[in-house]
Amino acid sequence: PLGFWDPIGYTADGNVENFKRRRQTELKHGRISMLATMGYITPELTGKFPGYLSPSMGLKFADIPNGLGALSKVPALGWAQIIGYMSFCEISQDQSPGTPAAAGDFGFKVLTASDPAAKTKKLNAELANGRLAMMAIMGMFFQDGLTGSAYGDWALYTDSPLRAFQN
Repeated sequence: PLGFWDPIGYTADGNVENFKRRRQTELKHGRISMLATMGYITPELTGKFPGYLSPSMGLKFADIPNGLGALSKVPALGWAQIIGYMSFCEISQDQSPGTPAAAGDFGFKVLTASDPAAKTKKLNAELANGRLAMMAIMGMFFQDGLTGSAYGDWALYTDSPLRAFQN
């Protein structure tokens, strides 16, 4: 999408198979990052689901904070469900080299297209958006870790070295 750029020289050996594997991994990480970014933003904008996340523990969706704070609040069985679903998604379709899934095409034509040129354009846009989302989610993690908020209330970050220049 933005042209070929390889500052570290990963592709210097010219191995096409390694390049395709790295591209497949980049696409997968981009998709996960897009979902993670939306997972950070959506609850703040639309609110949380009504009801209970864990009825047996009396834990409501509203009790779960956004961002990194949620990691310690979700019960172990909830994490087991998340990991189980991720595993299902990973093994439910053949993603070996040479298959359409290895190139990011899972047959869901609503988001891609039947026309090869349109499909290439959409997959390139997805790759670019995935790269942006990878940077965005890392920024949100960093900001959340420093301030306790994914939306950066920097007034909460009292240990900032920049505060040395105040008053």
